[in-house]
Amino acid sequence: MSDTAPASGTPSESDDTSMSDTAPTLVLTGGQVLTVDAGFTVAEGVAVRGRDILAVGSDAEMRALAGPGTRIVELGGRTVLPGINDSHLHGAAYGMTKPPFAIDVGHPAVGSLADIAAAVARAARDVPDGEWIVGLGWDPGYLAECLADPGRFPHRRDLDAVAPGHPVCLTDFSSHMVWANSEALRRCGIDADTAPPPGGVIDHDPDGRPTGILREAAGRLVQAALPAPTLAQRRQAIQNVIRELHSRGITSYTEPGLGPGGAGTLFGGLSTDNWTAYADLAASGELLARVSVLLLPAPMGGSAADVRKGLAELRRPESADPRLLRAIGVKIFGDGVPPNRTAWMNEPYPEGGHGALCVHGDTPALQADELREMIRVAHEAGFQLGVHVTGDRAIDTVVEAFVAADRAAPRPDARHYVIHGDFISPGSLAELAAHGYGVNMNPAIKWTISDLMDEVVGPERSAYQWPVRSALDAGVRVCASSDAPITEPDWRQGVAAMMLRESKASGRASGPEQCVPLADALRAYTATPAWQDFADDWKGTVEPGRAADLCVLDRPLLGLDPHDITKVQVDLTVFDGRVVFER
Repeated sequence: MSDTAPASGTPSESDDTSMSDTAPTLVLTGGQVLTVDAGFTVAEGVAVRGRDILAVGSDAEMRALAGPGTRIVELGGRTVLPGINDSHLHGAAYGMTKPPFAIDVGHPAVGSLADIAAAVARAARDVPDGEWIVGLGWDPGYLAECLADPGRFPHRRDLDAVAPGHPVCLTDFSSHMVWANSEALRRCGIDADTAPPPGGVIDHDPDGRPTGILREAAGRLVQAALPAPTLAQRRQAIQNVIRELHSRGITSYTEPGLGPGGAGTLFGGLSTDNWTAYADLAASGELLARVSVLLLPAPMGGSAADVRKGLAELRRPESADPRLLRAIGVKIFGDGVPPNRTAWMNEPYPEGGHGALCVHGDTPALQADELREMIRVAHEAGFQLGVHVTGDRAIDTVVEAFVAADRAAPRPDARHYVIHGDFISPGSLAELAAHGYGVNMNPAIKWTISDLMDEVVGPERSAYQWPVRSALDAGVRVCASSDAPITEPDWRQGVAAMMLRESKASGRASGPEQCVPLADALRAYTATPAWQDFADDWKGTVEPGRAADLCVLDRPLLGLDPHDITKVQVDLTVFDGRVVFER
């Protein structure tokens, strides 16, 4: 990286004193600055003073501002973006699902059931008998045995053979399925007579014994037994993640689900644990990212009573610096996920069934009423709502509940949003736009699973999944996110997926009519997440007065073939005016 500091010239001592108060501390110039402002203005340079952006403009203008102590970074035509904002990223959980805390059993680390068995066997040699082995990321769509035989699926026996003396809990890539061995099932009291909790499914062999696969809320029967990380481990995991995010140009993220509703899950721990880890880092000046938190007052399969109780226990925690850490909303689970056939759909899946809501209630009608009440309670408590919901029937129910809650207790700028919104209907898009609500979509997951979804929901619905173009055309604010650890927190892959909608497995385009141009894709990772965070007046764009969070790429981005965006490297990341990563 070409870099000069300080600026040339030999001002007098009096000049030096006066300029030190007004001159920028950092200038990036001679490049392609994509401001992502309302007009998507392109400038040549940006000047930073302290924690804020001082000026944006031409190369000559930026150089004229420099003082004797200014660090000047020569961009040489490279691109500058606002710091990337991954608007749905389970940071604490992502950190805990990486070594040394867990084993990686996801693609491409493994390509078969045999590979997973080998990884578990290695862990078993390193862990004393009787201690848990935990892993994350398995996906039958990338396991050789499952691809060769559609009837083959992960089974407890695969794990029993290599770790009979250890309880094993492997959570899938979607975090909606758990694969456990016999020792884990035994330790958790799960047998042929165990009834699944509301919103959960336990798979069984023909003889009635559990296979080791537990779906949706049933996974918590095993995850609840996992040893809770210590506070020191949580802090370390968060710091590890933030270092990785800096290398990817990410300076802000939404942590979607800290609270009692997460207890007993892989992502869980009580609010007082994960929130305290974040708050301690913020107070000590070690939290080098902006983290917006959705509180999770009720678990999957919960009720309105759970939401009331959870919110009463949580209240709204405070942090040392609200620009670094702030609890702004509440997360509620609506239904499951399409790959597991648990998204609640209007039309049945090809093999039958409509999926279901994953809230308390004995019938679909009672569950829908309960979900509406959960939303009303959180809305009236004054929180922003982010609702995990994927099926079109479930999404319609949630959007109707947003509107009804606001009608009963009007709030001028609630900024509620649909999380995921896979099969959101045109009618729901129109309602979201009319009421100023948003949607948070996952283009990298579209890239990952689009071929699989042809089988799950049929080609027509699969092509429509995550209709970004339709949402933008309807006037809905669209955020894009990784949902890490479901996918890697790689915004480059997300941008490419929004522009191309091509499949990871085959390269085939899925719903090309939903493609969007570069400017819209970048907004979904910068300016619009700032709106979701109630921070669009001070971050998310490269404009004077905004927070100095910046991302420098290794080449010009405008005009680049979308297929090459994933090859772009981050050269430098600026957070709060400080350089926190240099390649």
